[in-house]
Amino acid sequence: MAKRYSQQFKDDAVQYRKDHPEMTLNDTANHLGISVSALKHWLSSANKNEGTVDSRGSGNYSSDEAKENARLKRQLRDAEDALEVLKKAIGILGK
Repeated sequence: MAKRYSQQFKDDAVQYRKDHPEMTLNDTANHLGISVSALKHWLSSANKNEGTVDSRGSGNYSSDEAKENARLKRQLRDAEDALEVLKKAIGILGK
């Protein structure tokens, strides 16, 4: 499972990298105890978002429409699962 880092930690890691340009990306990541790919992602995000790492937590949606879409997808998946169970039950009881 992926490790979760706080928003403050991500912003601090980006700032640390900017403050120490003499260090390689690998050295910076090792010093901070994170993966190089995570640091690259945070740096890229910070460059796009005026110096802050864009981050949404798990379960947070960008809009009410996205939240509603996720709810409807879950509801559809649950209905399809229930239908499969009923089909199997009819097959078993019909014999």
